[in-house]
Amino acid sequence: MLFAEFDLGDILRREAGSRTPKIIRLVIGNPLIMKEMVKHVPDAGSYAPVTVLIDERSDGVHVSYDKMESFLLPYGNSDALSVARNLDAKITTLLRECAS
Repeated sequence: MLFAEFDLGDILRREAGSRTPKIIRLVIGNPLIMKEMVKHVPDAGSYAPVTVLIDERSDGVHVSYDKMESFLLPYGNSDALSVARNLDAKITTLLRECAS
């Protein structure tokens, strides 16, 4: 589910003109997966839904995603980490499919 889309490139284009590379930040996720993580670690709500950044650079288009597991690891909750790892696998697969 797409929760929000931010055109960061538009902000840059206002200052630098139309030649500025495109940069889009997508806030995406599945509310049911988010609920499962938040049940175990309420702070997971600070990181979910997740952010995907798509930006143009001189060497091509880049896609960035910070894994949910890395955010939840410090909490040490194995149930939340299991959900996070599963989510990371789904997002990584989705991004690979979209990029190919």
